[in-house]
Amino acid sequence: MPDSELCFMSAVDLARAMRRGLVSAVEVMRAHLAQIERVNPRVNAVCTLVAEQALAQARAADEARARRARLGPLHGLPVGIKDARPTKGIRTTQGSPIYKDYVPDHDSIQVERLKAAGAIIVGKTNLPEFSTGGQTFNALFGVTRNPYDPERTCGGSSGGSGVGVACGMFPLGDGSDTGGSLRIPAGYNNVVGLRPSPGRVPVWPAALGWSTQHVQGPMARSVDDAALMLSVTAGPDPRSPIALPEPGTYFARPLERDFSRVRIAWSRNLGRYPVEPVVTQVLEAQRATFERLGCVVEEADPDLSEADEIFNVLRCDYAALTLHEDYRRHPDLIGAHLIPVIEQGLRQDALSVSKAESRRTALFLRFQAFMQRYEYLVLPVSPAPPFSVQEKYLTHIAGQKLDNLFTWCGLTYAISLAGHPAVSVPGGFTPEGLPVGLQIVGRHQQDLAVLQLAHAFEAATGFGQRHPPLAR
Repeated sequence: MPDSELCFMSAVDLARAMRRGLVSAVEVMRAHLAQIERVNPRVNAVCTLVAEQALAQARAADEARARRARLGPLHGLPVGIKDARPTKGIRTTQGSPIYKDYVPDHDSIQVERLKAAGAIIVGKTNLPEFSTGGQTFNALFGVTRNPYDPERTCGGSSGGSGVGVACGMFPLGDGSDTGGSLRIPAGYNNVVGLRPSPGRVPVWPAALGWSTQHVQGPMARSVDDAALMLSVTAGPDPRSPIALPEPGTYFARPLERDFSRVRIAWSRNLGRYPVEPVVTQVLEAQRATFERLGCVVEEADPDLSEADEIFNVLRCDYAALTLHEDYRRHPDLIGAHLIPVIEQGLRQDALSVSKAESRRTALFLRFQAFMQRYEYLVLPVSPAPPFSVQEKYLTHIAGQKLDNLFTWCGLTYAISLAGHPAVSVPGGFTPEGLPVGLQIVGRHQQDLAVLQLAHAFEAATGFGQRHPPLAR
């Protein structure tokens, strides 16, 4: 097969082809490494490449098939791992000069499971320093660019994974999401990014094992591929106290479903955030798609009041917990944009954090009540198309000045606080050809249902089949 065909074949089809011997793991790996060599200099998605190691593992995968060994569901598939995730023997920097030479002696749970399923790590993907922010840049590796327009941002914090998947550098990418770090880069790069329910993919190592705000999940070019990755990374683990009991194989089932008379809440802005008219225009055209699927679509906004205040307190609290020692020891190496967040977290008292958690509980209960009336909530992922790569964050949207550097991510972090599963799926393009992400939110812990509606929407529209021209 031509390299271009291999690089843009779905993960499901590629794994099947390797298991059947229609193509070797070495051929697949060489094609993807050549794609990285050709495209990565223009977008800067992969920050650490382990080409020789990946090729050696591809040879081992072919040898395993030749001796008829049991093959995993991801047999031979190249995968990119976010540079926040510990990878045994592979540099893990978190985008910080403090950790520029750090090589872990262990894997995270997600990496363990990907390897056990037969996936092969090709390298680490770029991210903002310590995964903070919706724009991917850091002092070590620089900025990651949007493949649909290299002068625009790719989003963040899982920006390198989103770009790598979009550009055919690997079919599956690893991401994480606290306030939108899976969904924003997925939307900006025209790929799929699933924020699973907390505990669906157990998180370890974790500073706060009981936390439900930070999750890890898949990035892929299709919903089927995201479900395939989830099927091997989901499932209980004794190292995570909130791990959900369903085995990952639960997500290996077909995603087809009848959506007749399924009720959807259609929200343009959650009733509270400014959104650029072009985003509204692109997504409004897709309301009819859900109606053609049989859904009953009604305009409705959940009550997510106090989401901004809650998120601000909790994000600063987490930054203080996880970064205060690095800040104390290396104040000159911490990004200037992180210092106010850490310092605010250090100033907050226990009561303010407890109150934020109490308000989050009330927000969750209001959202639960709302989702009893609707099976899904559909809304934009981001309030504006990909902005200039020179800007660290948006300061104005639809002519409105924003309060602080993270408010532009409100459409995703408000959903994170509610704790429900959500997916970003390609939702169309602006007249300039920039991707617009559509966000589908499901009921509490109903991850499969989210994948099912995303799959139906994807099949009805085909937006995800439009790949970046520079990657071809």
